[in-house]
Amino acid sequence: MKIRVLIADDNSFIREGMKIILNTFGEFEVLATVNDGQEAVDYCRTHEVDVALLDVRMPNMNGVEATKILTEETGTKPLILTTFDDDEYILDAIRYGAKGYLLKNNDPERIRDAIKSVHSGNNVLQDVVLDKLKSVMDGLPAGQGRRTESGAHQEHGGAQQPGVQEAGGKGASATTGSTSGRGIAGASGGSAAQAKGASPTDCPFDRSVFTERELEVMSLIAQGLSNKEISKELFISEGTTANYITSILNKTALSHRTQIAIYYLTGKVR
Repeated sequence: MKIRVLIADDNSFIREGMKIILNTFGEFEVLATVNDGQEAVDYCRTHEVDVALLDVRMPNMNGVEATKILTEETGTKPLILTTFDDDEYILDAIRYGAKGYLLKNNDPERIRDAIKSVHSGNNVLQDVVLDKLKSVMDGLPAGQGRRTESGAHQEHGGAQQPGVQEAGGKGASATTGSTSGRGIAGASGGSAAQAKGASPTDCPFDRSVFTERELEVMSLIAQGLSNKEISKELFISEGTTANYITSILNKTALSHRTQIAIYYLTGKVR
């Protein structure tokens, strides 16, 4: 049986883009996408939803308030998926029952793994979130933790994306992106367009803006590969891969990898 997912985000680009990405994986059924926390609560009260992906800052009812109600009144497991300018919400989200706290700039494969882990009964926290929690518990302002997070900065610096901590079972362990080579469109090689049987002329965006290498990198990002995996696939260094991603972000005015994947599959930037 597929994992039944609800997506709540007031940004329609993120909301619908995430739906497209999750639907390319065979494990999920996206039941609905909604604009705010109140709509998420109303839907989950009347439908059987396994995992709700909740943005934090939403109108009418934010993701933290929705988390509290979903935990108290439904069997839905809340997973916060947000940017990291929401430091003040971390403790409340976890206190109110959030099963995970994840950043939007993660690879699609890592978001997929987090949803599956939460559905299995584990708690998933990004390592940078753990650092913020430690800082708060030590009595320091959250912004003075050992790490700072910016999706673009991480990409531009050529560093691998922050790991995800999975708490549950016999203890916490760091999870990484899938190395199976399975693409986001269910393919083990070639571009996402090829996986769907599309020709270059069917591409949903103007390919002439990008170099052939940038198009290859975009394709592999859309297939869920990490920087390290892309580097191995193309026989280039991780720093070079990061430079290509920087160029792609600059050309598209996007801010992180997940948006690149959405853009490659749909041609949409907003």
